[in-house]
Amino acid sequence: MTTFVCEQQQPSVADRPVTRRLVHKSDAEEVLLTRWRRTAPDSFRVAACWPGDHSFYTAASGAYQPLLVSETIRQLFPLLCHAGYEVPDGHHLVWEEYEFDLAPEALHPGPALPELRVTCSDIARRRTHVAAMTMDVDLVRDGAVRARARSRFTIQAPAVYDRLRGDRVDTARAMAAAIPPPAPAPAEVLGRDRTEDVVLSPTEHADRWQLRVDTRHAKYFDHAVDHVPGMLLIEAARQAAQAVRHPAPVLPVAMETAFRRYVEFDTPCWMEARPLDGSTDTVRVVARQDGEVRFTADVRTQAR
Repeated sequence: MTTFVCEQQQPSVADRPVTRRLVHKSDAEEVLLTRWRRTAPDSFRVAACWPGDHSFYTAASGAYQPLLVSETIRQLFPLLCHAGYEVPDGHHLVWEEYEFDLAPEALHPGPALPELRVTCSDIARRRTHVAAMTMDVDLVRDGAVRARARSRFTIQAPAVYDRLRGDRVDTARAMAAAIPPPAPAPAEVLGRDRTEDVVLSPTEHADRWQLRVDTRHAKYFDHAVDHVPGMLLIEAARQAAQAVRHPAPVLPVAMETAFRRYVEFDTPCWMEARPLDGSTDTVRVVARQDGEVRFTADVRTQAR
């Protein structure tokens, strides 16, 4: 069940509506952004509506899951590329780096209407189109900044992306080749209420898991893709950090990630998580596939 209360928003006359196409979503109920406007050549304000009740983004306690913050920010990337910078449909946004920090108040229970204040910088252009940019985001809830994020990503034209991905570019074939999801780790150890939302499978080592990729999961896989989505990797990093801190429940108050290579569907990916040397609150998470590091995340935690 998903319940929204967006009618409380009072749009400005300058606001423009957000459609599911602009945020690369198939399910209209998963669109978290509602309206946007440009406030300067490379600055924007975007209204969001968080559901008061959502099986994936709200916990049994009523508090929001941390992934909701990152998904809200992720939806900014296609929205502003298409609507703000005229990037054509069919272009691919490729994550390089993403980091955030958040206050616990960002996740407090209850319907929320955040505002996102966005500044784009380091904009690279190839001929007439934007080819890369950095976005800095302040997420305002209840009149105060509750989270900040920065991300760097590139924008690939279809022909370039096809050459980059080669035989793996066919989404249907890529997803059909996915290895069956292994048995999940206990949901309560990973800070989840539902087993189906678990993305880690235990191994014989306490600090190592197999990434659990269920392509039938409608929230992780809103539409067909040719590689493991970045949002699933971010959630895997959060779950791994929680597992390291178990049995103490913790909140990921900051995360710094690097997307080094695509994580593919057809071979196992192994997640390793250990406390960062010299730190009492940060866990380093590394994803390896076929002997190569594909993704890293430093997750700073705080007791709930």
